[in-house]
Amino acid sequence: MQTGIADTNSPDPLEELDDAIAAAAFRRLVRHLRHRHDAQNIDLMGLSGFCRNCLSDWIRDAGYEGDKAASRELIHGMPMEEWKAAKQTPATAEQIEAMEASVVKNKAGLL
Repeated sequence: MQTGIADTNSPDPLEELDDAIAAAAFRRLVRHLRHRHDAQNIDLMGLSGFCRNCLSDWIRDAGYEGDKAASRELIHGMPMEEWKAAKQTPATAEQIEAMEASVVKNKAGLL
């Protein structure tokens, strides 16, 4: 019976995915998120536990040498302050509550 908790001793088939294919999928995801700015970061966090800013942190964790501002600009397709002014809407109490609950789930996982 599967419990939903990953066995960290088992090999992950994802590691067998060719890096070029993984990179192409990542770039497609980033371009999709650039296009779908109506999918707000707060909503992404509430539903999935990650957002554009997480992606920018993850590329830095993976070795991207740019600073935080550069990595966010790379993911957002423009400087963060410009993106926030043009694309970000104010968060509601419900969105913040959903995000906070989702972050708790992240802490229980293997991220």
